[in-house]
Amino acid sequence: MQIDFMRYVLAVTVVAGLLFMSGWVLLPFMAAGVWAVMIVVATWPLLIGLQRVLGGSRVLAALIMTLAIVLLLIVPMWLSITAVIEHGDSVSSWVRGLIAEGVPPAPGWVGALPVVGDRITATWNELAAHGTSDLFREYVGPHMAQAGQWVLAQVGGLGGVLISFFLTAALAAVMYMQGETGAELVRRVGERLGGPGGRAAVTLTGQAIRGVALGVFVTALVQSLLGTLTLTIVGIPYAGFLGAVMLLLCIAQIGPSLVLLPAVIWMFWQGDSLGWSIFLAVASAFVIMLDNFLRPWLIRRGADLPLLLVLLGVVGGLLTFGLIGVFVGPVVLAVTYTLMMAWLAKAPPDHLDPK
Repeated sequence: MQIDFMRYVLAVTVVAGLLFMSGWVLLPFMAAGVWAVMIVVATWPLLIGLQRVLGGSRVLAALIMTLAIVLLLIVPMWLSITAVIEHGDSVSSWVRGLIAEGVPPAPGWVGALPVVGDRITATWNELAAHGTSDLFREYVGPHMAQAGQWVLAQVGGLGGVLISFFLTAALAAVMYMQGETGAELVRRVGERLGGPGGRAAVTLTGQAIRGVALGVFVTALVQSLLGTLTLTIVGIPYAGFLGAVMLLLCIAQIGPSLVLLPAVIWMFWQGDSLGWSIFLAVASAFVIMLDNFLRPWLIRRGADLPLLLVLLGVVGGLLTFGLIGVFVGPVVLAVTYTLMMAWLAKAPPDHLDPK
């Protein structure tokens, strides 16, 4: 029997062209769509539980979940981005003033620190004596402009960010209403591609997505909220702005220590209230170490994923894809790792049992 190769080539070409054009048409909605899929997959058990409590009303449950997305996720991220942009001039002016005036001599309590106090004091006083202009010009200045341009490119205009956030909420509402239909379609595609194993792979993919979403974003939200509350209680200026920075740093897997440790040093430096300074130090230590316990617990509720895998996914995704890569990067690595582990678990033994 003669095979018509040209027919198959043309069929594959037409299908590939249709898929490419479809992706091109949907490209403007890709970022919001990816965010919506991740949120819905991660929070689907909550929707089912809420629907059960509400007497089986999917419409009401979807409405409450969408409002929760807006209030708990979109509003904090929007406030974080706007706070960083709005206070950018103030921070820039403060940095320029610090460079021009130099840092003051080290306070007395720094030298009293055990083991490292004398060394820190010597380095601090040397920096104060020689000024910070040369240091900034040699090490920091050449990279500031490039870093600022990169940040602006990732964030984009505020109007575009706001539209993307609300489009995410709208798509999430639709997915909440039609979740079973969409999930069954994806399972059928997986089964068509890989048989029963493909259907199981879709389930593992959902578990990986849920684990990443819980581990990365819930941990970041809890840490930033607790850190902001602590800074507000002790009266640190610009607590809201610092909380926004903490949220972004926690999502990027850097952690809140870059904000909380300088705040603790500044509080002790002021010397106004030793009690509040100690409270801030203890609370900051708790917030900084919280992710060591909370994140593994949350990730393992969705899927058993290595923390290094999540870290590499977040950082690599951010550098490669921009803001959307914070979600896409760890999810891609998590799905790949989960499917590979499932495939290896089905591998036959290397040798036969002699018995």
